[in-house]
Amino acid sequence: MYFFGALGGLLFGYDTGVISGAILFIQKQMNLGSWQQGWVVSAVLLGAILGAAIIGPSSDRFGRRKLLLLSAIIFFVGALGSAFSPEFWTLIVSRIILGMAVGAASALIPTYLAELSPADKRGTVSSLFQLMVMTGIFLAYVTNYTFSGMYTGWRWMLGFAAIPAALLFLGGLVLPESPRFLIKQGHMDTAREVLDTMNKHDQKAVDKEVSQIQEQAKIVSGGWKELFSKMVRPSLIIGIGLAIFQQVMGCNTVLYYAPTIFTDVGFGVSAALLAHIGIGIFNVIVTAVAVAIMDKIDRKKMLIGGAIGMGVSLFIMSIAMKFSHGSFTAAIVCVIALTVYIAFFSATWGPVMWVMIGEVFPLNIRGLGNSFASVINWTANMVVSLTFPSLLDFFGTGSLFIGYGVLCFVSIWFVHKMVFETRNRSLEEIEATLRAKSGEKEAKFSTQN
Repeated sequence: MYFFGALGGLLFGYDTGVISGAILFIQKQMNLGSWQQGWVVSAVLLGAILGAAIIGPSSDRFGRRKLLLLSAIIFFVGALGSAFSPEFWTLIVSRIILGMAVGAASALIPTYLAELSPADKRGTVSSLFQLMVMTGIFLAYVTNYTFSGMYTGWRWMLGFAAIPAALLFLGGLVLPESPRFLIKQGHMDTAREVLDTMNKHDQKAVDKEVSQIQEQAKIVSGGWKELFSKMVRPSLIIGIGLAIFQQVMGCNTVLYYAPTIFTDVGFGVSAALLAHIGIGIFNVIVTAVAVAIMDKIDRKKMLIGGAIGMGVSLFIMSIAMKFSHGSFTAAIVCVIALTVYIAFFSATWGPVMWVMIGEVFPLNIRGLGNSFASVINWTANMVVSLTFPSLLDFFGTGSLFIGYGVLCFVSIWFVHKMVFETRNRSLEEIEATLRAKSGEKEAKFSTQN
């Protein structure tokens, strides 16, 4: 059940990662200029902003499962449209359509998985999304390498995404709806059946969750006014802050430009591409470890520890880059530091950010809040991706990554001051705490930290 729920993450990762190899062939066959290449790459990010903004909030009205099925259809259409595009503008439109599904998945799936899992397993289940994202990126690297020898290889690279899109749709047909949404819609018997499966037929746990959800479901669904209200403000700050910091710490620049970094420090192109696949495998392994420990370590501790490891790795990598030319030892140090950076990101900020934005918003605006945080994340992604080449020319590789390293340490202050702990708390307990802090309602529960 959780596998199919998280499968959209695989498409998310594949469709954002595959273009790094495909663009090498697209630009030659379509004779694209530099700005056209930039748009082919960035069109998915633009579509993701639109998808997260439009489809995410709709899940509060139509349900998580229906919108997940719609996203699968959009993934399928976008993938085939990209593969069969005869010219530039068709490709751009297809990539924007594909991006809408990517953005929708980023807004829907963390919420859906969070609502389908019991409190003591929510971190593990929700972080399956990030594991699927990293698996998708790895598959994209392998597909790029596999079809690189074919003249029409880029069409196969882009079109391959239609297969997991079809699987997502078929899996979505048998997935249950979120029990929170079902209770809000008055489908109590169906909701109890889902909760019974989630809680392994523990009737006490089911009764407790039903009671808590019913209490929260009485609150009328909210909109933008509620999202920016005093009660939701702590959640909104967490959502916006984590979404921005995850990007400005340089994660995607390192993931997308790893081959460029490898060639800059002296490796050949072939070795760099193979190293990219190696990083993809490493990413999946480290993220799998993160999934296993997600509910054993506090979210805040993971974020702070990850930021320290990422910051130190970037400083070491920057220093090594300054001495890498002509120095084999410095080049090796640089590659090791980059790999350690990716390990810390994949084990902490990669999955934890998506887990937490699926947890912190109240039920009556959860879809809207998750969507808003996803839009912020994709916008930050686009800004960082578009500014990276220019900043690289201006500052140079070594100095630029020092800047990203500094932002890693700024994020530690943010997590310490602004983020509250959510591990081992039910979604209803988290919401009760927000209401108590805002003075709307007294709430006490034994798991408060």
